[in-house]
Amino acid sequence: MGGRGQVLASRGHTSREINMAEARRTVLISGCSSGIGLELAVQLARDPKQRYQVVATMRDLGKKGTLEAAAGEALGQTLAVAQLDVCSDDSVAQCLSCIRGREVDVLVNNAGVGLVGPLEGLSLAAMQNVFDTNFFGAVRLVKAVLPGMKRRRQGHIVVVSSVMGLQGVVFNEVYAASKFAIEGFFESLAVQLLQFNIFISLVEPGPVATEFEGKLLEQVSTAEFPGTDPDTLNYFRDLYLPASKELFRSVGQSPQDVAKAIVKVIGSARPPLRRQTNARYTPLTALRAVDPSGSLYVRTSHRLLFRWPRLLNLGLQCLACSCFRTPVSPQ
Repeated sequence: MGGRGQVLASRGHTSREINMAEARRTVLISGCSSGIGLELAVQLARDPKQRYQVVATMRDLGKKGTLEAAAGEALGQTLAVAQLDVCSDDSVAQCLSCIRGREVDVLVNNAGVGLVGPLEGLSLAAMQNVFDTNFFGAVRLVKAVLPGMKRRRQGHIVVVSSVMGLQGVVFNEVYAASKFAIEGFFESLAVQLLQFNIFISLVEPGPVATEFEGKLLEQVSTAEFPGTDPDTLNYFRDLYLPASKELFRSVGQSPQDVAKAIVKVIGSARPPLRRQTNARYTPLTALRAVDPSGSLYVRTSHRLLFRWPRLLNLGLQCLACSCFRTPVSPQ
């Protein structure tokens, strides 16, 4: 297969060199085996103006079949699949060595893992894994691509954060903490990088309805969570899990819609620092803005979940009404 955008095998066939078209921006995306990463890679690769050469990565290449099928004719033209474990320095270096000149114009930090449940029943190892992937994995990729971006005086770093990086959510303490860390780190870095004409964009979805999320909720519904007292375990199973499922049903976005929002951010001439993707979730984040102390949000969340769960369900159902159905936030 010749021409620009060609994927070339190196000697020994141990790695692949990705020859990027000069007119296209090289986009490196982590976590593309499913969900938002997969949808984003396909949408960028199928850009009508062919502005992007996409390197879609995943930790386990055994899961690349769905992505390759979705990419269709773009595979090997405007999209290449590569192995990347964001928790490994060697894997990051190997991935970048397959890109000609190691030049990445747009980095999308999408790889992430979730963790939900009563704190007492979660191991420190599980918590560390969340930070290793969600926070240090993103930092590791940025450190790898930043010298080239600075040298060229241009670049765009997109981070798939979460509304949980803006407000804490009960029984999601560790995941929210990893996203708070992401928000603080990249907002701080953004100040310096403007001097080098490098932009940072934090994309903040609310609930995203994926097969992974559905399986996660099913798994934790029967998990034991050793060391957790009966009251807390009952609150988690009888109050939080039903409310969480209703939240995803009522205001959850599809990965396709979130990907569309990210495509717009990447294509923007002046990329925003933050972009929430779900207009239907806005009323749930507004409480934090109304009362900067955070007390109003904490008290209201507590009352809705523990005292007025029926009112919470009714409110979520109202958010699901057609008048709120704006899948992607206004640009």
